Amino acid sequence: MSLRRHALATNATARVIQNLAARNNVSYHVTESDRLAQNITRLAGDDVHLDPIEQMLIGLQRVGRIDRALMVRLQARYLRESRP
Repeated sequence: MSLRRHALATNATARVIQNLAARNNVSYHVTESDRLAQNITRLAGDDVHLDPIEQMLIGLQRVGRIDRALMVRLQARYLRESRP
């Protein structure tokens, strides 16, 4: 199991995000804007791939269950906990 996948399984913040998404019946759906942003960042030399937890955060923010500030704080906490 990769370190990132292991972090997904054991990260406390990841569980909080998953529970929040499940309670609100929220999932992430790729939009045309997402595809455009992915292509722009790839062409700029930054190949960014969001994992399922980060995608759930975007889904929660898009439907208004969390605001942008909370999304950023949760993502920062999640990434900090995911470090090996």
